[in-house]
Amino acid sequence: MMDASSLVRRGLIESAFELYTLLEKQGLLKDKPSMWWPAYGSFEVVVGAILTQNAQWKRVEVSLENLRRESALELKSFAGLTLETLEDLIMPSGLYRSKARYLRLLAEAMLKDFGDFEHFCDEVDRGWLLKQKGIGPESADSILCYACKRPAFVVDAYTLRLLRAFDYEFDSYDGLQEWCVQGLSAHFDEDEYSKVYAEFHGMIVEYVKANSKGKTVTIDKLFYKDNR
Repeated sequence: MMDASSLVRRGLIESAFELYTLLEKQGLLKDKPSMWWPAYGSFEVVVGAILTQNAQWKRVEVSLENLRRESALELKSFAGLTLETLEDLIMPSGLYRSKARYLRLLAEAMLKDFGDFEHFCDEVDRGWLLKQKGIGPESADSILCYACKRPAFVVDAYTLRLLRAFDYEFDSYDGLQEWCVQGLSAHFDEDEYSKVYAEFHGMIVEYVKANSKGKTVTIDKLFYKDNR
């Protein structure tokens, strides 16, 4: 087997497609939901994308289950919750007062501008999302990718940590996103982008969670199956 540490010192990976291929061989999404994010293609993803800000997913799941018990994970029923009730239901996710306010405003804006969740998915764009309070690039792209089934690539702290392990540095969210998209675009047809982007992001998150201590990511494992 080729020594992974020597591969690391010699320049590692040259494109996002190489990283995608290495991650795919690890079988990281084998036991995960289709397209990685639970409830893919539903309003629940919109709620989860806000709740997961500065929160562990396990705590977000508790909040989502609270909302599910109240039958409040559809747009219209969610918008009908009082602010106080919403705060109580999402409390496990932390920062619940600000998140409840952002979610309430977002649900109201979705109904006002699009009428229902289906039209929202068909018509919303990234610019509209970024104008909403509490939504930054990562949350906007998560909603587009996992709720609206659009070809939007999500980059996050996990992506940045993994690329830093390969000695890549990026000055901005857009720069990192562009590097990932350009590296994949030449190897897939456009009708595959939504699936590829969703799964690539999911594989990155799963790999970093399983192979990091603190902010240090171990990347040797990526080379094992490829070089036996």
